[in-house]
Amino acid sequence: MRMMRHCLAGVLAVVVALVAANHARPAHGAAGGLTKPATADFVLVAHGGAGSYAHLTPEQIEARRSTMVRAIQKGYGILAGGGSSLDAVEATIRVMEDSGEFDSGRGAYYTREGVPELDAAIMDGRTLAAGSVASVKHIANPIHLARLVMEKTPHVLLVSGGAEEFAKSQGIELVSPFYFYNEREWQRYEKAKAAAAEKKTSAVVLEDEHGTVGVVALDREGNLAAGTSTGGTSMKMPGRVGDSPIIGAGTYANNDSCAVSGTGVGEYFMRNVVASDICARVRYLHIPLEQAANDVVKKELAEQHGEAGVIALTRAGDVATPFNTDGMMTGTVRADGKIVMKGWSKTAEPIIVPAVR
Repeated sequence: MRMMRHCLAGVLAVVVALVAANHARPAHGAAGGLTKPATADFVLVAHGGAGSYAHLTPEQIEARRSTMVRAIQKGYGILAGGGSSLDAVEATIRVMEDSGEFDSGRGAYYTREGVPELDAAIMDGRTLAAGSVASVKHIANPIHLARLVMEKTPHVLLVSGGAEEFAKSQGIELVSPFYFYNEREWQRYEKAKAAAAEKKTSAVVLEDEHGTVGVVALDREGNLAAGTSTGGTSMKMPGRVGDSPIIGAGTYANNDSCAVSGTGVGEYFMRNVVASDICARVRYLHIPLEQAANDVVKKELAEQHGEAGVIALTRAGDVATPFNTDGMMTGTVRADGKIVMKGWSKTAEPIIVPAVR
């Protein structure tokens, strides 16, 4: 009888412990992630590509910087008004796509055939829904089409002609390749083509500048989102797809861990599954975001000679912007309305700009 009482007491203790542990465990959201109550805090981080800015004139750097500020102001307005992180990410990227200042949208690099092919992706950290497009030639805003893939189809990635047929079904007008004509990029293409002809080689001519654009955001409901848009590498082979539209490589968002957008040489991002790797380290190793991002970008990719940079953000509002190149222009804004611009060189002092015009 005494032994039975001891057994019952032991079982009761285990049950009490399990119940207590269950009550202490945070509730889970739609993506199996931790829920977070609505908060007045929000964050948005944007990048304009990693690489060397040394060959850009001060006027060109200022043009990129002012464009990024204008884009971030757009995203800030959405978040400040209680809008979603997805809306803020898309709107911010669209401004940069339209500007012609970056390797995205109207400023996209030319392929060997002299026609830009664009890629983009967007991901919802709350639901893990994602959409992306690749190798499109007639889409003014690939980030918008990527979101339509996420919201209007059962798929994640559509490419080339199939993506453009879907765009037409959604009422998107296809644009002529001349829409993307950019004198700066055409001259870059002509020089690269001449250099390749001189060497009589089919090797890809890689630039040390990467103007991919990307945004990560946290909204007042505590939800993360990430988006990336690019024209890829200069003089790439037609049909080449980089990391930007590959979920987990160049773009990833999960409320359980973080949101990431990458820039650099996409082949390294794909081989190392960079974006999801950073988030996995935060989620499973419980290490700080900055450490996770630095270890991947500044150590592992650097050891492989993979030029790279990322912007990363957690639900706690932690931000990391490591790069292993000479520069990566970034802008960060929080609820205080101050945009902190930095990164066009390793020694550049940050510039603070108001988010409200």
